Amino acid sequence: MPDYNYDLLRVERAGSVAWVIIDHPPINLLDVRLMGELDRLETELRADDAVRVVIFESANPDFFLAHYDIADLVSRCGPPPAPAVTLKRFHAMLERYRLMPKITIALLEGAARGGGSEFTLALDMRFAAIGRAILGQPEVALGLIPGGGGTQHLARLAGRARALEIIAGCEAFDAQTAERYGWVNRALPADELRPFVTRLAARIASHPPNAIARAKLAVDAALPQMHRGLMEEAQLFSASLADPVSEQRMRAYMAAGGQSRQVELRFEEALDVAVAGLR
Repeated sequence: MPDYNYDLLRVERAGSVAWVIIDHPPINLLDVRLMGELDRLETELRADDAVRVVIFESANPDFFLAHYDIADLVSRCGPPPAPAVTLKRFHAMLERYRLMPKITIALLEGAARGGGSEFTLALDMRFAAIGRAILGQPEVALGLIPGGGGTQHLARLAGRARALEIIAGCEAFDAQTAERYGWVNRALPADELRPFVTRLAARIASHPPNAIARAKLAVDAALPQMHRGLMEEAQLFSASLADPVSEQRMRAYMAAGGQSRQVELRFEEALDVAVAGLR
């Protein structure tokens, strides 16, 4: 059995269910360190035959995964690289989670924006706490596009019109609206969320693992192939990073205190103020 030894993640076992608690203060920023641990975790979970269901939750009640590290994106601004012939690292990691022959679930309390939202979209199911969960794809307001599969998953789950509302509107979505749009499976009262997910996970874990793996393969076969869309998204994301407008907007947000807990708690308002007057 893997040792599941991490600095920013805790793994707790309950029978055949693994609970993964994300604990990266102050806002569970999806940075290089956390990315590395999530990458390694996927490998260990995949190899652990005793685990049949994986549930992700946060130790922070205000943030599930805030978003990808904007400071890292600023450092990558500049001329776009040559077109990639394989998936970028973030896409590749999320695809491995999506295709893992186990059921993966996000228990959502707090905010999951940008890359944080995209991480949950790569999981099989998402259940959100009413009055607590916040979802958003704010990349366009920063001059970017979602670059971790968000364009592909949301178009499939919510349809083209609602995907564009989410992505171009850059607004925060509460749990109940996200449920209506298909972004999450269910929105539940906060005190009912954990008991529901626990019961569901235990029931799924009681079924034969090979049957679960085959069911995932069969359901995925009914959907459009992801690889081509992810490659196109990656190319367009690289073009966004090469646009001076995106660098200007990201720097403006960071200069306004972006990625501090205080500012992240009012993300959309703070971003609007930071980029007001910019082209």
